[in-house]
Amino acid sequence: MSNVLVITTSLRAKSNSDILAEKLIAGAKEAGHNTELVSLKGKEIKFCIGCLACQKTQRCIQKDDAVSIADKVLEADTLVFVTPIYYYEMSGQMKTLLDRLNPLYSADYKFRRIYMLSTAAEEEAFVPEKAVSGLQGWVDCFEKAELTDHIFCGGLTDGGEASAAEAHLQAAFDFGKNIK
Repeated sequence: MSNVLVITTSLRAKSNSDILAEKLIAGAKEAGHNTELVSLKGKEIKFCIGCLACQKTQRCIQKDDAVSIADKVLEADTLVFVTPIYYYEMSGQMKTLLDRLNPLYSADYKFRRIYMLSTAAEEEAFVPEKAVSGLQGWVDCFEKAELTDHIFCGGLTDGGEASAAEAHLQAAFDFGKNIK
C-alpha cells in the first residue's frame, strides 16, 4: 500500500482531467492505496524568483499555497500529476508548481514513483510527448524517483465531456488500479 498524492492542475470548472482523476483515484483506492487529492483551483501559487534560498533552508521564502503543497509532496510515496495539454505542453500552473517544488531537491523526500495523466482536445499519440518530457526533466532532478508511467486521454474538448467517455473513464480507473 502506498500513500498516493494526486495533483490536478486544471483551473477549468468541470474539467475533463478532474473527472478522469476521480476515476484514477477510485482505481488506486480499489488497489488498496491511501489517496489524497490536491487541486490547484483557487490556490495562490507565485512564480519562483530563482533566489535559491530554499536549497539552504528546504523552505521557500514566498508565502503562498505552494508551500503546503510541497509539504504534502515531500511526504507522499507516489505522485500523480494530472494536466490538460495546452499547445502540446503541460498546463502553465503545473509548470509553475514544479518550479516551486525546488525546496524538495535537497530534502529527504519520500516519493519514488511519479505518474502523469493528461487530456487534450487533440487525440494523436504524439500530443502529450512534450508534457511527458517536461515532467521527466523535473523527475530527473530527483535521483531516487522515476517517472513510472503516463496515460493520455485525447479527443476531449468541452468541459465535462469525459464523464460520458466510457473508454477514457475505464482507462483512468485501470491506470489508478495499476499504480505501484
